[in-house]
Amino acid sequence: MQIVRRIGVPPRERGSASGQTCPDIFELNDGNFAVIGTDRTSALVTELPSDAGCADYERIVVVSRETLIRAKADIPDK
Repeated sequence: MQIVRRIGVPPRERGSASGQTCPDIFELNDGNFAVIGTDRTSALVTELPSDAGCADYERIVVVSRETLIRAKADIPDK
């Protein structure tokens, strides 16, 4: 598994002073996406709808609205 490209703009373009500790989204060579965000599993797992779940090896990760909106143009349709 390898990172192919960033989806959206670099953290510095979203106002990060250091550009190193901000949410980010990446496309992987297998077509999946990797997300860097804040782990909010313990706070949100009980809020999931009844038809959703979070396995022991999964985490609920929060990214800022700006990160996702700025990535929208780079997300492929298929």
